[in-house]
Amino acid sequence: MDGMNTSKTPITLLGLGDMGAALGRSWLAAGHPLTVWNRTPEKAGPLVEAGARAAGSAAEAVAAATGPVILCLLDDDSVGATLDGADLAGKDLINLTTGTPEQGRRRARWAEERGARFLDGGIMAVPPMIGVPESGGYILYSGDQALFERHREALEVPAGVNYVGSDAGHAALYDVALLSAMTAMFAGTTHAFALVDGEKEVDLSRFATLLAGWLGAMSGAAHGMAAQLESGDYTLGVHSNLAMMSAGNTTFLDTSREQGVDPGLLTPFMDLMARRVAQGHGDEGLAGIVGLLREGAGRA
Repeated sequence: MDGMNTSKTPITLLGLGDMGAALGRSWLAAGHPLTVWNRTPEKAGPLVEAGARAAGSAAEAVAAATGPVILCLLDDDSVGATLDGADLAGKDLINLTTGTPEQGRRRARWAEERGARFLDGGIMAVPPMIGVPESGGYILYSGDQALFERHREALEVPAGVNYVGSDAGHAALYDVALLSAMTAMFAGTTHAFALVDGEKEVDLSRFATLLAGWLGAMSGAAHGMAAQLESGDYTLGVHSNLAMMSAGNTTFLDTSREQGVDPGLLTPFMDLMARRVAQGHGDEGLAGIVGLLREGAGRA
């Protein structure tokens, strides 16, 4: 471990896919002693060359750990399979494997039953953003707050950190909620490009600049919706109400038809807007649709 700073927290990292490898490189670059394990041992090669130590098994890696054991694996089942047979008593487990809120809660109970401390995490970044502070990437953490504070300095190395509460499921909940919003944004972006693509004299690069700026300007609407939901007054601060927006959807659909574009990425949301207006809530903003979505899930 030439170049490793023995005053830095030792890290044990299980899982060396693209994200795990990026995490490992960031800790090595910051001088943290690093022990790694991967189901396919060959993937450990580049990190070993950079100064990491490869363990022969996950159980061996956990047994030797004097700092946090970081898991960055395929899914929740992989976590259980990887740690099967490992002695977890007294260990600090930090799970950065993508999962659901309930999986995070169950895994926290599972770890506690085995004498381990547990944090769940949600990585809001792609591998090239790891170890690059200016990228804006961060990692959500939930669960044992004392454990988070104990290892905060090491956890801040790969990306910014955001502790979101003692409920171990909340990191996954925030993760999926944020990614859901991103997915809907990508859907809208795809529809927008479908409308202008192939149109003469449309510069797609210039359009992209306009689109990115517009989406950024509109992102502040999230604060307005939060205020409406918290107050219970869905008309609070409304400038363009549901009735107006729903009426305007006809223009969107007509334009899609004229441009030969399938409006299927937009119509489910438009249908919800029309439904809320039909219920007599045309003076509201979009917050009332939150209730429609939750009611729909309950009926399902």
